[in-house]
Amino acid sequence: FGRIGRLVTRAAVLSGKVQVVAINDPFIDLNYMVYMFKYDSTHGHFRGTVKAENGKLVINGNAITIFQERDPSNIKWADAGAEYVVESTGVFTTMEKAGVSMPQ
Repeated sequence: FGRIGRLVTRAAVLSGKVQVVAINDPFIDLNYMVYMFKYDSTHGHFRGTVKAENGKLVINGNAITIFQERDPSNIKWADAGAEYVVESTGVFTTMEKAGVSMPQ
């Protein structure tokens, strides 16, 4: 949930048109995700609500499933309700590497 992931999430939340349903970051603890999203050093303090609740990141009342998988093929994106996946690490640069298969 690095810089780009947080910016995409912030833009989605502020647009009100895209619902973020899941985030994967195997390296960052949920409470630190809350802190980093709430207190962005570049874009300022997030004016909505941000908290950790029942193992999920909750932004403005929207509960976001958190995965901590090093191998993205283990992530059940569809089970989390994802229709689109944003890969923002720069590591998993193909759908195959990202472990994403699109429905036929």
